[in-house]
Amino acid sequence: MVTTAAAAWDVAAAVPDPELPMLTLAELGVLAGVETDGGAVTAWLTPTYSGCPAIAEMAADVDSRLRAAGYPDVRVRLRLDPPWSTDRITEDGRRKLAEAGIAPPGPAGPPLLRLGPTRHRVVACPQCGGTDTEELSRFGSTACKALWRCRGCREPFERIKEI
Repeated sequence: MVTTAAAAWDVAAAVPDPELPMLTLAELGVLAGVETDGGAVTAWLTPTYSGCPAIAEMAADVDSRLRAAGYPDVRVRLRLDPPWSTDRITEDGRRKLAEAGIAPPGPAGPPLLRLGPTRHRVVACPQCGGTDTEELSRFGSTACKALWRCRGCREPFERIKEI
């Protein structure tokens, strides 16, 4: 079977993230590449962080979808360099997060090189769009989320942290 990387990419790119099922792995920026060599397909995943507990499930889902699409020789590999950052989330991914009531991250920017207070960011409420919001906890339902509240509409919401 001769395959094209673009066709295999389309299959792998449609796999939903197990923790944020409103996003695909491509929209989240976890799908880092797809290569073909004759009939073999190699999909590269870059986890959101090195200890991500969902990466095994992501790899199994990509493998399963590619095999179901007719690719018998599938390999799913991890790529840690360059590391994942929230800048890899696509515009569609950011829109879908907001539609799901999760505030998308802003630009991560360059790595911080000094210790100091956390940068203050204006975070818009995904419910009403107001910017009078506050962080309630750096720890949300997953390691990549924080818990916030809107002072305007009084609704709590989760936010993806910039990394």
